[in-house]
Order: sequence, then structure tokens, then C-alpha cells
Amino acid sequence: MDFAGLAQLLAIGLVAAVAIAAAWTVHRLRRPPRRTSAGAALRSRPGDPGELPDPRPFSAWRLEWEGRSLPVWDIPGDDPRGPVAILTPGWGDSRVGAMARFSALLPVCSRLVAWDPPGLGESDPGPWPMGLAEHRALLALIERVSGPDDRVALLGWSAGAGTSIVAAATDSPVRERLAGVIAEAPYRLAHTPARNVMRSAGMPWLPNGPLAFAWMGWRLGPGPRWRGFDRAAHASRLSCPLLVIHGEADEVCPIDDGRAIAQAGRGELHAVPGAGHNDLWTDERWSGALSERVAAFVRGLHPINRRNPQHAEPVLKDAPGQGAQTQA
Repeated sequence: MDFAGLAQLLAIGLVAAVAIAAAWTVHRLRRPPRRTSAGAALRSRPGDPGELPDPRPFSAWRLEWEGRSLPVWDIPGDDPRGPVAILTPGWGDSRVGAMARFSALLPVCSRLVAWDPPGLGESDPGPWPMGLAEHRALLALIERVSGPDDRVALLGWSAGAGTSIVAAATDSPVRERLAGVIAEAPYRLAHTPARNVMRSAGMPWLPNGPLAFAWMGWRLGPGPRWRGFDRAAHASRLSCPLLVIHGEADEVCPIDDGRAIAQAGRGELHAVPGAGHNDLWTDERWSGALSERVAAFVRGLHPINRRNPQHAEPVLKDAPGQGAQTQA
């Protein structure tokens, strides 16, 4: 028996298996499931703000950004003196998921803007940027929907929390409009949620996971070690208030990440005992108290520009009028 040849064949098979597993990991991460209005309707759930138990008027339009078309819902709030709140979803979620948070924000905001970042929801076909480019789209959205006298509050969850933090920490023409950030279930490092989800599903993380992230880092820009991604480092550059919301039983993004991000951003950590990653707004045991905490945070955000004490009319450049339901 040719043991050398057999060993060589087994080695080739092992390398091929690892390469296939790493390629599958890359594909799975960059092509998340799409949560859409049609999918919600099939599950007999609200697919847009007009289908909520308390229907809300809204306009629907699209943000054209770097060759990609990103859908947006624009919903009038109940407090004309409140900030404009922009809601950013995480991996595999969309503006449909944002509606669970409306009850906390509508009473204290002048306007809610829920959108689908690249690679999520009903945005144009294309890969998810892995948290590396979405903040630029969010900054473009802030510029589109607000004026110099507006206050803007950012709320994001999971990957969207990191996007909100990075956007608020970035030097940009709209930074002075940012009144506060609410980061829900954030994570620090790019690989953390993928590793935890794969392990909880009984799927191997080693060696395919690190190989997949090294390859994506090399291809997408931050390098194999993903330097510069750490959301705590970005939070340390925030100049506006930060509220971090985290379930103590979060199995995807550990609460230690939320605690480190809150400390780095000189913000507050609101820990929810017993809550996990996806049930903060769906479980009645804590959704009511959480809604009150978020509303209190938004009410406490002070005006940024005091030259015009009256709330200015919202700015929406070249988009459908606010308050009427329209088609994209």
C-alpha cells in the first residue's frame, strides 16, 4: 500500500473540505436572509407602518447611494419638537423589524426614518458589506432627511448598532446634528456574532471561520486582522450621549461587549436580565420597561442648535411629501 500517496490524498481532501467550508461561511455571511414586507404578510404580520394595529401614515422612497438603491420609510412622529430618529437594522433584519421599536419612539420624535442598508431587506441585490461601508450610507441618509437645525437620534440593533456608532463618531458635515445614539445588542469585533451563532448551531468554527474572515478582510479592506473595526474604539470618539441596551442572556453578542462599548463611549448600559439577542421588543416581560427607558433617553436629548427654538420643517430633498403613503 502506498501510504505516502494515501496521506497526500487525505491531505488534499482535508484542504478541499476546509476551503469549501470557508467559502460557504463567506457566502452565508455576505448573503443574509432577506426580511421583506411580502414575507411579513405571508406570516400574517404587519408589512409596513400602514398595517400596524395603530396604522401610521408614511411615505416610501429610495436613497440612491454609490450605485445602490436603498428603500426608506418616512413616518411622522407625535412630537414636533422631538428629534428625527433613524433606525438601522442588523444582519438578516430590515425596516420591517424596525416597527417593533416604533411604540417607544413615535411619542417623543418628530419623525422616524427606517431604512434597509445594503445587502438587507429590499435593497438592491448585492452582498452585505460586513459593517464596513454602511455608515457612509447612513451619513448620506442623515444629510438627506435633516437640516442644520434638526436634531437626529440614531437607533441601531446588532450590526446596525455598530453602524450607528461609527456614523456618529465619523467627522462629517452632519455630525453636529447628532443628538444621541441608542445601540441595541452591539458587538465589538466582526467575527463575534458569526462565531457564536455557528457554535450554538453545532457547526464548526475552526478552521473555516477564521479563514473566511481573513479572506474577507483582505478583500474588503481592513486586512486579515480587521484592524479598525472594534466598535468600542469608535464609541470612544463619540461627542453625543450613548445608551447601550443589552440582554444579559444574549447568546449572539455577549453583554461584556455592550458594557465595554458603553464605557468607551462614556455612556450608559441598560442591562435587561433574562433577555436574549432577538426578544428585547417581542417579550412583554421587558418590552414595556425598555420602551419607557428609550423614550426617556430621547426626551433627555437637548437641542443642538438654539438659533431657531421652533422645530424646523423636516428636510427631504427630492423625495415624496411626508405623511402620505406612496409607492417607491
